Amino acid sequence: MISTAVISAGGIIASGFCDANIQRVAHLRGSNKHDLIPRTVRSMLGINLVIGSALAFCAWMAAEYAAPRVAGAHQISVSECLISLRIASALILVRSIETVSVSTQRAFEQYRGTVQISSAVRLLTLASAAVLALLGYRTVSILMATALFLLLGSCLQFGQLRRFIGAVCLWPRLHSKETRVLLSLGIFTWLQALGSVVFGQFDRLALGVSLGAIAVAPYALCVQFAQPIFGLTASGLSFLFPYLAGCRSTISSAAFKQTLLKALVCNLLLVAIGAGTLLLMGDWLIRLWAGQAIAQNATRILVPTVLGSALMGLSVTGTYAMQALGRFRAVALISLASRTAMLPLMIQLLRHGGIQGLALSRLCYGSIALLVYLPLLVQLKSESKNDTSASPIAISCHVQEEATL
Repeated sequence: MISTAVISAGGIIASGFCDANIQRVAHLRGSNKHDLIPRTVRSMLGINLVIGSALAFCAWMAAEYAAPRVAGAHQISVSECLISLRIASALILVRSIETVSVSTQRAFEQYRGTVQISSAVRLLTLASAAVLALLGYRTVSILMATALFLLLGSCLQFGQLRRFIGAVCLWPRLHSKETRVLLSLGIFTWLQALGSVVFGQFDRLALGVSLGAIAVAPYALCVQFAQPIFGLTASGLSFLFPYLAGCRSTISSAAFKQTLLKALVCNLLLVAIGAGTLLLMGDWLIRLWAGQAIAQNATRILVPTVLGSALMGLSVTGTYAMQALGRFRAVALISLASRTAMLPLMIQLLRHGGIQGLALSRLCYGSIALLVYLPLLVQLKSESKNDTSASPIAISCHVQEEATL
């Protein structure tokens, strides 16, 4: 579990620039500048290779100091723990490279191939872990099998990518113009990804320090049950990002608003179905999953936790629309500022309300996430005033200027 957490957290941080890659490639497609797409992909590979290598190196060196502590706490072999953590650190680099191919295919609005490959890799990874465990093999063997399947999946993803960009050279190279564009946009999504990893575990750490490890179980369980409301909504509507980025230069502001309104209605329906299901069946599911003792404590905090995740889910359309317009800075600032502002509030609510106060802080955080719609409404209102005599060519120029700032 610790090694998997290292791979997951490191992969998220290392691939934080890939949203900028989606926006840039989708915009180049919409502007019929297909000759620049290979340069963007190669530059993105170069950026991710640098970040992924740095993170992998740091994790590799930190494993030597972390292994004795982890092994001592769980009474396992130090060498086994060290090898496992170092395998995990190497896989950070693999994940950072793989996400370049996945994000580029999403920019082409092609999802079937990436989903088929990633699903197959995950199923094979789970199956190999189960078989190796049944045969008596330990963690190192399971992680070696995981590494093998991740490498295979990365190779297949890049083979799939060539269907869309042709048989061009994909060796990493930092083209000056494309690198500047990706860095200027992607630095904000990278900071946002870093913040999500850092702040994502703070509430559970604070709860464990304040009330003890036993109090973490019902809270963590409610959070795990509620997270799919946001996660599935974000995944289900992920096509909006490249679609809006690609069509923004060819449609009017009025048509763009109609598309956003339809997306927002779908967003609302997805969130309502997920939240409604959990509010109706959550108590029964928690009792079935964790037993009566934990369910009694979890029932009190289930409603604010679910509603907080639902409010986060409602922000998905606004976030994708802002990123499609190239407004990565505004999205990142809202996310980071809201998370930072929530820390003292979270501590105060935890101090005065205990686990219920902490659950209430998630409701407050979900409400703050909806602030992403304010700059979106301001920009759409501003563009509608200037759209009466604007042509698609003018709009395209305007978006291109935003992307290169």
